[in-house]
Amino acid sequence: MPSTVFVSTTFSLEGFDIVEQKGVVRGIVVRAPTISQGIMGGLKSMIGGNIGAYAEMCEQARQQAYDIMIEHAIARGANAIVGVRYDASDMGGTSAATEVLCYGTAVVVRPRT
Repeated sequence: MPSTVFVSTTFSLEGFDIVEQKGVVRGIVVRAPTISQGIMGGLKSMIGGNIGAYAEMCEQARQQAYDIMIEHAIARGANAIVGVRYDASDMGGTSAATEVLCYGTAVVVRPRT
């Protein structure tokens, strides 16, 4: 199993050749705010500005989705993921939960000779 997985939003990696494609890999997380995040977010939304509690929840969800995508790639025998993208959507209305999807194409790369 590879110990390092290269990740890129582009469809190539400088200095490497893609020698095999392993298919689409993804990580999906659905997160709802904790009670304290909900209370703080609700108060902040009344006065305006950045809602740090919600931003923290979203960042945690993005990181978890990314980590799951990496695990999926390793399980497929890849050592890199290209074309990485994120997508997010609200579920349940009024920010009851947020779905975060991180996806890309798992590949095997070798240093260019």
